[in-house]
Amino acid sequence: MIMDVDTGIDDSLALLYLLASPEAEIVGIAATAGNVAADRVAANNLAWLDVCRAGEIEVALGAAEPLAIPLRTTEDTHGPQGVGYAELPPSQRELSSRSAAQMWVELVRAHPGEIIGLCTGPLTNLALALRIEPELPRMLRRLVIMGGAFNHPGNTTPTNEWNVHVDPEAAKEVFDAFSAAPADRRPLVCALDITETIEMRPKHVALLAERAGSTPVELVSESDGPEVRSAASNPIIRYFTDAVRFYFDFHQLYDQGYLAHMHDPFAAAVALDTALARTRPATVDVELAGTITRATTVADWAGMWEREPNADIVIGTDPEEFFDRLISRVGDFARAVYPPEEQA
Repeated sequence: MIMDVDTGIDDSLALLYLLASPEAEIVGIAATAGNVAADRVAANNLAWLDVCRAGEIEVALGAAEPLAIPLRTTEDTHGPQGVGYAELPPSQRELSSRSAAQMWVELVRAHPGEIIGLCTGPLTNLALALRIEPELPRMLRRLVIMGGAFNHPGNTTPTNEWNVHVDPEAAKEVFDAFSAAPADRRPLVCALDITETIEMRPKHVALLAERAGSTPVELVSESDGPEVRSAASNPIIRYFTDAVRFYFDFHQLYDQGYLAHMHDPFAAAVALDTALARTRPATVDVELAGTITRATTVADWAGMWEREPNADIVIGTDPEEFFDRLISRVGDFARAVYPPEEQA
């Protein structure tokens, strides 16, 4: 698998989910500018690998700016460092000598038909990779994209979603390029329509700690001040708790409830098991010229454009099943990396 991420609280949890999944082999992590600047994203990825005591995984730095517009970041959503209230120790791991786009191309060329790509940030790096190797849509085993909004309000403007908003030109290049993909290799798109139904709540954090054998089992609360930090004995649970509590606070601030939408971990789960998702094919394009609709993803469900579908959009899932998987996988992983006797 290649992960292309703008880490990011929920990107962090997507990384944890894949590290915790024995069937997943991460061969590269591309850092894309989005939630925070690309160099900060890369630093967060390296730090999470340290916390998880992961083996050597290539982390490549992506483009510092979108293809055609200035970068916009969102520290108000993800915290000044991109990982909420978590304070990850700086890593001594080194970044790759190749760019994220080069990594995409060279890894896929080395493993044609084998690699699953997971994009949970803006699509800048993948668009640049497609410029180098236009055959990528036929060479990937599968591509899963977290992005867009179809029959659903946007989370950045009334009509568009954050990842596409940051680099709409890149999103359009990617969807246009994948019009050449065979039907069995169309991208799976996890848009806001579905990811905003994946609601993490404080009980899930407590269940995760319990599964990991971490103590004390903390129930985070909206009454916790910004200065509060987790006292969990397991470092993975401790940093996870501090990161996601910021996300809870953000959603509460915007009257969505004391919860957090698990956009990116859900996309990671779908990348590993497409049976978790019910999909519907459509032709997807991205509006670039609209005065008030720029960066809106548009799905032609009925074939009015007379163009073949270039995406399979996720239209249904079982959130309870997803959280069962998240808690069991990440909880067991955290317990294996930091056994309770070591935590004591």
